[in-house]
Amino acid sequence: MAALLPRPLGLAQINFLKNANKLLVAATANHYPNHQQVRNLNVHEHISYTLLRESGIPVPKFGVASTPEEIHKFAKELNTKDIVLKAQVLAGGRGRGAFKNGLQGGVRMVDTPEAAKEIGGKMLKQYLVTKQTGAAGRICNKVMVTERKFPRREFYIAVMMERSFNGPVIIASSQGGVSIEDVAASNPEAIIYEPIDIMEGIKDEQINRVLNKIGLNTPEAQGMVKKLYDLFVKKDALLIEVNPYAEDAITGQFYCLDAKFRFDDNADFRQKELFALKDPTQEDPKEVEAAKSNLNYIALDGSIGCMVNGAGLAMATMDIIKLHGGSPANFLDVGGGATTQAVTEAFTIILSDPNVTAILVNIFGGIMRCDVIAEGIVTAAKNLSIQIPVIVRLQGTKVQEARKLIAESGLRLVPRDNLDDAARLVVQLSEIVNLAKKAGVQIIISAAKGSGPSGSGKPQSLESICGARKSKKSKKSVCQARRKKC
Repeated sequence: MAALLPRPLGLAQINFLKNANKLLVAATANHYPNHQQVRNLNVHEHISYTLLRESGIPVPKFGVASTPEEIHKFAKELNTKDIVLKAQVLAGGRGRGAFKNGLQGGVRMVDTPEAAKEIGGKMLKQYLVTKQTGAAGRICNKVMVTERKFPRREFYIAVMMERSFNGPVIIASSQGGVSIEDVAASNPEAIIYEPIDIMEGIKDEQINRVLNKIGLNTPEAQGMVKKLYDLFVKKDALLIEVNPYAEDAITGQFYCLDAKFRFDDNADFRQKELFALKDPTQEDPKEVEAAKSNLNYIALDGSIGCMVNGAGLAMATMDIIKLHGGSPANFLDVGGGATTQAVTEAFTIILSDPNVTAILVNIFGGIMRCDVIAEGIVTAAKNLSIQIPVIVRLQGTKVQEARKLIAESGLRLVPRDNLDDAARLVVQLSEIVNLAKKAGVQIIISAAKGSGPSGSGKPQSLESICGARKSKKSKKSVCQARRKKC
């Protein structure tokens, strides 16, 4: 699985978001019980440069360094005073970011190989924090050393697979450069769309029509667009975005100064060399593990773990948690064909987040059988020795069998039939656990057999669910904390 948010959103991505109602979103993969979710591969900038260069598309001279010595070597080989150092981190806003060691900027201009070695060396093995990475930042393992160009004219050219056009589309604009996102919002007429029949391929008249509209109909530009489309098809790409395709003011030659590539994971079986280039260090470790088990997982910054089947129900579950004053710790969709092993892995991933203080399981058994989920929950609770509250709400296929499994497990699982009640309870229990942690009090979660919705008794109260043991470090009990908070 590759990183979901590389560099700033470009024009193609903005167009995708604006036309979301027309496009096939990744969540549709979950309508099929054994269909693997789509995770698109994003690659580092130096890989994009390499793919373009191998296709005969002009890019500035560059090298990729993993050590300060290599940075010095590549900078010297450029034989210029106009040197650019680019931290290879899959995140937007690199130029305005800052490294945790105090170095400012993930894109720096230098004029000597010695300066390149000094500044580039401070980038390597350091975490770059940008507007997209969050406070944790992302590690920089490589630095791209390239020559600086001075653009006279800048254009935007992209090839994108878009459902609203039933296939590939060429997107172009005469207003390329860093402000292309603003162009999409303020001057949409400056953006050209040319749908391509993927069976017939791109035609010369289509290339000419696009380039005439953006004022760049030269033999060189025609060849570049043709090569770009051929690369798009050959590599099973979903997006190739060149921004800017610029004319150098000194030489008059055109170069691709920045590029963004995205590939569909469905093609990994025939693009093995390409997919071997993905960088797991740029991803959340929990998301990497989730991908191995075919789980849709996105880490958030809350305290309530969520395990749901179906993207829509997962979003609704997070919303109702927020409604009751809680904060979800993750988006986790186990899909329509989850096995007991996948459910166990889902719990493992949720519990690996130290901020999680309670878990809400919300399953609607349509394709997914509730008893399978229940078996996974019970297995996970036994194997992982879960010490935080787990609220389980199950409805649908085999729900009675599932409730029986949970009721007879003898484990610390709290069943609820109503989603609103389940969300309210998990928020309350999460707050209690947080208070207990601060007070140095040990929490004991218990669910009496035969009580609550799974049995014949009334729904359990908070007092019947939580017990407390005083810590030597504190005279404060959870019950006191509970009365204050709940």
